[in-house]
Amino acid sequence: MSFNPSLSESSIADAYIEALLTGDRSAARSVVEDAMNCGVEALEILTKLVWPVMERIQYLFKEDRITGIALNMATRLNRQISDQIARQLPSLPGNGKRAVIACGDAEPEELGGQIAVDLFEAMGWEVRFVGGGVANDELLQLIGDYRPNLLCLFATRPQGVPAVRKLIDYLRDVNSNPDMQVMCCGGIYKRAEGLAEEIGADLYAPDALDAVRIASDNPFSKASAKQQTVGRGRYVRRAVEARRSGETRAA
Repeated sequence: MSFNPSLSESSIADAYIEALLTGDRSAARSVVEDAMNCGVEALEILTKLVWPVMERIQYLFKEDRITGIALNMATRLNRQISDQIARQLPSLPGNGKRAVIACGDAEPEELGGQIAVDLFEAMGWEVRFVGGGVANDELLQLIGDYRPNLLCLFATRPQGVPAVRKLIDYLRDVNSNPDMQVMCCGGIYKRAEGLAEEIGADLYAPDALDAVRIASDNPFSKASAKQQTVGRGRYVRRAVEARRSGETRAA
């Protein structure tokens, strides 16, 4: 299976998906390698092939059109190829900025978060990627120790939105890192217009590529006072009291 420059972008994606779903590692690499040999840059492959294909595969699984085995083979192979492509991204000198990136705990969210990390690092950011399934109190500890300029919450799953709201509220109350911005990116935030703003995020980006651009172009943007108070409840006050009393969990 080889890449032909005359093929449409859709046909390239179809060839890549076929290789991923059958677990054909050699064929999947061949599609990517031939594309790069024809001048397609690593950034374009990550953002216009690897990530959109992952979204499409997840959709096929939700629609019961592929098996769980096909999903597992595809997601793991796609992530491995993403790692290989990321090594070929051109890198800018360090810009002195730090980011912490967390994400939903399913494989597609992990891949999206990983791509975001790769793009931020290529632009000179220093990044800590915590992945998914991390307790809020542990994330808060890392933020306090690492002092990032940006906390990027990538592709939160719908059921995780209340916890994100809770985390943002807590960060506002404690105010231990007042200059840090909170960004919500991709996933449910992309599908539900205005959700990021509603839960108090300082920045919103639809995908990983836009996340880097928006964070770089808006280094001082902060949520309005109104955004910061919408939906705040007693659980925030209890969390602050718990932290002050020395309990290990924030909620």
